[in-house]
Amino acid sequence: MMAPTPEPTPTLQQLLAFYLEAGVDCALGDEPINRLEEPEPVPAPAAPRPVALNPLRPAPMPAVPRSEITVAPDAAIASAREAARTAPTLEALRTLMETFDGCALKHTATRLVFADGNPEARVMFVGEAPGRDEDIEGLPFVGRSGKLLDRMIAAIGLDRRSAYIANVIPWRPPGNRTPTPQETQVCLPFIQRHIELVNPDVLVTLGNPSTQALLGTREGIMRTRGKWIDYDTGTRTIRAVATFHPAYLLRSPSYKRLSWQDLRAIAKVLQPATA
Repeated sequence: MMAPTPEPTPTLQQLLAFYLEAGVDCALGDEPINRLEEPEPVPAPAAPRPVALNPLRPAPMPAVPRSEITVAPDAAIASAREAARTAPTLEALRTLMETFDGCALKHTATRLVFADGNPEARVMFVGEAPGRDEDIEGLPFVGRSGKLLDRMIAAIGLDRRSAYIANVIPWRPPGNRTPTPQETQVCLPFIQRHIELVNPDVLVTLGNPSTQALLGTREGIMRTRGKWIDYDTGTRTIRAVATFHPAYLLRSPSYKRLSWQDLRAIAKVLQPATA
């Protein structure tokens, strides 16, 4: 019986590509750590000496890393709703989001990813959350999926000067993980106010998470895509439609045909006012 052929050792470039795809894109220390090595026994610490406290001065609080500061979920959602409601302009909304501390993602992301494109555009695209490239540049959809989105909208005569692009979550989740339901609920009032201020004629949700968050459906993207839904901002009803997220199309290119059907339907709705 022949011995199995050993798998080839991956090159350094292949390993780096694997780690990047997994979301490992930064070093936490200058020296490597062997986590399989047996730890050396740590001597028991000496008993702390009692410290006399001044009854007129409160005891010092232990320092808490900023990334571990949390706000009660209900309080954070209520705070986000109140802040978003008071924003009269997109500039004011951005300022409020930059100073908002109710979402822990803010403390692990590099910067706020607010929006890109023309705020006067008749169509607004909304995805789920920024990735690594977006976190670096501070703009939505600038990585591989962003380049595909640019080609998709170019196919129906649009670009970033005639469209507006944002995300439900404005801060990158660590390692590109899926945002938690709580994080989505905290950020939802901001994107809802964002849509209200832009006031597009057509709202396009990209992918299942943004579709479920904004259009209030629990069905999957396969059932919801291509179907027109009324989106109520409170002051106006906007025509909304869901389609596949460009990142999904990169993984499953066979669905580009269905996405093209959705894009043609969007172009048809936009056409009368531009004809």
